[in-house]
Formats: sequence, C-alpha cells, structure tokens
Amino acid sequence: MKVPLLDLKPQNSTLAAQLHGAFQRVLESGMFILGQEVEQFEQKTAELTGAKHAIGVSSGTDAILLPLMTLGIGPGDEVLCPSFTFFATAGCVARVGATPVFVDSCPVSFNIDVNDAARRITARTKAIIPVHLYGQTCDMDAVMNLARANNLRVIEDAAQAIGATYRGRQAGSIGDFGTFSFFPSKNLGAFGDAGLLTTNDDALADTARLLRTHGAKQKYYHQRVGGNFRIDALQAALLSVKLPYLAEYSKRRAENAAYYSERLAWVSRLILPRADEHNGHIWNQYTVRVAGGERDGLKAHLASRGIGSEIYYPVPLHCQECFAPAAEALPVSERLAAECLSLPIYPELRREQLDWVVEAIGEFLG
Repeated sequence: MKVPLLDLKPQNSTLAAQLHGAFQRVLESGMFILGQEVEQFEQKTAELTGAKHAIGVSSGTDAILLPLMTLGIGPGDEVLCPSFTFFATAGCVARVGATPVFVDSCPVSFNIDVNDAARRITARTKAIIPVHLYGQTCDMDAVMNLARANNLRVIEDAAQAIGATYRGRQAGSIGDFGTFSFFPSKNLGAFGDAGLLTTNDDALADTARLLRTHGAKQKYYHQRVGGNFRIDALQAALLSVKLPYLAEYSKRRAENAAYYSERLAWVSRLILPRADEHNGHIWNQYTVRVAGGERDGLKAHLASRGIGSEIYYPVPLHCQECFAPAAEALPVSERLAAECLSLPIYPELRREQLDWVVEAIGEFLG
C-alpha cells in the first residue's frame, strides 16, 4: 500500500469547481496585482487570526524579512531564534545584516527554550523570533515576559501554525508581528509561494505595507527602500476558496494524530509528540523521536513499505555551513536533529493507510 508523506490531489480535486471559478474570476477581472481579491483575503485572515491587520505577502520567507525591515533591525543588532527550525527564520535575520543568535529547544514541544534564550541576551539584542514548530505554539507568556523585561520586539514565526492557539489566543496575534506561510504543504496551502504578516499595531502595519511595495505609497515616489513582497491576486483568490475548510482540515489532522498516539503508545523506542494542555495544536506535522540511533533505519524501512516520511530538520542552524563555526553546542537541537522523523498526517489519509504506517513501525521497532 502506498502512503505518501503528503498528497494534495484529493483535497484540491474536491474543490475543483470552486478553484476554477476563482481562477476565472481573476482572469476576467484583469486585476492581477493587489486589488479586491487581496483585500478580501486580508480581511478574512485578520478575522481568523484575531489580528487587527493582515498583510498578504509573496512567501513565508518574505513574511519574516518584512517585519525585520519594518522594525529597522540591521547591522550590529542581534536576534534570538531557535536553531532547530527551517532555515528562513535565521536566514532573514542575516539578510538584513543582523546576527542570528541561536537558542536551544525544548525536547518535548520542539519549541524555543526561553530560559536558554534569556542567558543569550546582550546589549545588542533587539528581537526574539519564537517559532511555533509543527503546529504547536511556544510558551508565549514566557516569551512575552522575557521581551518586556529586556525591551525586545517579538516576531512570531507561525509558518506552520495558522489556526493554532495559545491559551485561547491565535498564533500570530500575541507578539509585535505574526508571520505565516501558505506553502502547499501547510494546513492552508497555496498553489505556489504565498505568505501573510499580521500585527495589532497601526504604525507598524502602515510601514510594512509601504515596504511591501518598494517603499512607495504613490507609484514612483519612494519614501523607504523596500521590496516587492506582494501576494498575487490569484493566490489570494484560491486561498480564499480553501480558507473556510481550514478548521476541518486541522480537525482531521488532530484525529489522525490521536490515532497514531493511541496505536503507537506501546512502542518503547518511540517518543511520541504531545500537545500542551493549554494549546490548540493544528498538527502540521506528526513528528516522533526515534531513540537508539534507529531513526534513519526506520525511515528506510518505511520507504520499503511504500510509506513516505521526512526529517525536519537534519542539520540544526547553528551547524549549517553558512553560519559555522558554531559558538557552542546546543545539545537538545542536535539530539532532535538526529532523532526526529515526521509521518504522514494530512487530512485525507484513510484509516487503512494509518494502520499500514503503524504496522510498519511495529515491524521495525516492535
């Protein structure tokens, strides 16, 4: 039986008529850059995230770059960010000329270790980027307390966490900024690259919108040096079709996660993920830890049974060539990079496919 890590065809084919209709609507409008489709999508996502402002952007990466530029972070500044995450988080810090300061992670939630972050603050530290990894929010009370005590800006990297909650508050609505990705593999996936920036601050929103269009409010008159960070009208229209189904997609992912956790609880060499009691986990990934150095072997075994899996992330950022040499070891990040394996979790999985994954894991680790 084949169980791909992700299969987008069932979800998109179900909505084919609506998606074609959205495409036709944009085609006939002739408005391909910004315009009504983008404005309506921004309004809907602002309502979803609970943020005052939602600004559609060209990718999840640009969603991180734009707030750094908006806040004026640059050469001589330091930004705290986890080492165990996708490259864009730290890559954007480096692109504005600032220094990413890598922080270790919590071995249970996979998210940033706030105590470790606290000891890395210097006079040059200007911001912290907590990443809500795999669809579960960080300990945002601890993050915000640390930020207030040290006059730091907070940019929530919620690329994998649209719809996730922390103590009833939506991811991306708590810090100065929230950043989201609509890469096709996300719970709300576009048909290419697209992203979103959220904030509750009017002045920050105005500056971010200005920088989104080359720093010009009026065409050809540039107040700041910005970039071309606009979301395509077509992506906004297509995402608007899928947006009403997001809660159902996340609900099905949660059901699949619960099934895995129930069926795999007996496997002693498998450390299963868990949702903190106060969090609404959206399960963008179901990531297990495989103890005893057997992770790569399990991945190969699953592949031999036609089951997709992925290692997110095999090399922590502080060990990447472009940032090396690392100032010091980050033991939890390095252990997670050696042990983590993500299993198929997408909403359209059938029960027999989940059972096939469970059976294959039992064969190897039982």
